Amino acid sequence: MEKVNLTSGFILLAFSDLQYNHGALFSTILVIYTLTWTANLLLLSSIKLSPPLHTPMYFFLGILSVVDISFSTVTVPKLLSCILHGEAAISFHGCFLQMYFFLFLGVTEIFLLSVMAFDRCVAVCIPLRYTSLMSDKVVVILSISCWVAASLHSLLHTYTLSQLKYCEDRLIHHFFCDMTPLIKLSCSSTTLAELLIYTEGSIAIIIPFLFILISYVLIGWAIMKMKTNSSRSKAFSSCSSHLMVICLFYGTIIFIYFRPPSDYSSQYDRIVSMAYTIITPMLNPFIYSLRNQDVRQALKKLITQCFYDT
Repeated sequence: MEKVNLTSGFILLAFSDLQYNHGALFSTILVIYTLTWTANLLLLSSIKLSPPLHTPMYFFLGILSVVDISFSTVTVPKLLSCILHGEAAISFHGCFLQMYFFLFLGVTEIFLLSVMAFDRCVAVCIPLRYTSLMSDKVVVILSISCWVAASLHSLLHTYTLSQLKYCEDRLIHHFFCDMTPLIKLSCSSTTLAELLIYTEGSIAIIIPFLFILISYVLIGWAIMKMKTNSSRSKAFSSCSSHLMVICLFYGTIIFIYFRPPSDYSSQYDRIVSMAYTIITPMLNPFIYSLRNQDVRQALKKLITQCFYDT
C-alpha cells in the first residue's frame, strides 16, 4: 500500500452508504445552519447594543456565540456538498486544516464553558468581590487563555495525524475530517496518535469538566445557604442555562471520543456528531435567550428597534 501523496487528498462519504431522503436532509440542515447564524448574530447584537449586558457573563456568552457560528461553519458547508453530490473531495491540506479548526473551536468551547462556570461560581458564592475578581483584565486573560490552550491542543493532534501514512483507500466514512476515521485509514502505526487522544485529549476534556463540577458543587452549597426563595431562584436561574448547554455538549463529546476502539461505529458516530456540530450551536442561543430575562428583554428591544427604524 502506498502513502497518499499530498495532492490526492481524501473523499468524504458522509451518508452515501445509508438510505435517506437527500432533499429532506439537505433542507433540514440548511434551515438549522441558517437558524444558527441568525440566532447567534441576534444574541451578539443584543449583548453589544444593551449596556446592562456589558458584564463578564455576557462577554463570555458573546464569545460562545462566535465559537458556535464558526464551529458549525467548519463542517456544515462540506456536509451540504456531500448530500448534494453523494460524496465530496477534500485535499490533504484542506482535510487537516478542517481538523485543526474543528478541534480548536471544539476545545475552545470546552474551556469557555469552564470559565463561564467559574464566573457563575464567583457571582453566586462571593458576590461582594465579584467586580474586583472578574475585572476587565481578568476577563481578557481568561478569554485569551482559552484560545491559546485550544490552539496548542489542536496543533498537537493535527500535526501528529498529518504525519501518518495513509493507504490507497482514501474514503472517509464521515462528513468531516475527524481523528478516529483518519486513524482507521492509516496503514502505519497509530499508537502515538491514539495515546495522545486518550491522554492529552482526556486531560483537555476531563479537567475542565471537573472544574465545572466543583464550581457547581460550590454554587449549590451557596444556594442552599441563601435565606430567601427569591435569592435562590435568581441564583439558580443565572446558572440553569449554562448547565443545560454543558450537559448537551459534554454528553455527545464523551460518547464519541471516550469509548474502546472495539465499540467504534461509523454510522452511529456520524449521527451523534451531527448533534454537537450542527444542533448544539443552534440550540445554545435559544437556551440562553429563553431562560434569561435580561437577554429576552434585550432581544425584544433590539427587534422592536429594528421594526421601528424600518
